[in-house]
Amino acid sequence: MAVLIHAVLPGVTVDQYDALNARLQQTPEIFAGCLSHTCAPTDKGLEIFDLWESEAQMDAFAEKMMPIATELGWPAGPGRPPVLAVHNYWVPGAS
Repeated sequence: MAVLIHAVLPGVTVDQYDALNARLQQTPEIFAGCLSHTCAPTDKGLEIFDLWESEAQMDAFAEKMMPIATELGWPAGPGRPPVLAVHNYWVPGAS
């Protein structure tokens, strides 16, 4: 079952995000199961919206991603973001 994640990351900068993303792009298999990803800056930090094929795939990603984020100096987050079961999703124009 697909899940939606909305992570609110106070104190995380666009530069920190870009550094983490550059590292993660070196191992693209880390994104297995990610259907979409959006990062939006706010006046307090960043907000991330991810759509995953399953919660297990999202957890596998987080397990690999978090040590890299810590290594790059990301502030400790508020914990695991809420995980919402997705009723339906589609991509306009996709067949």
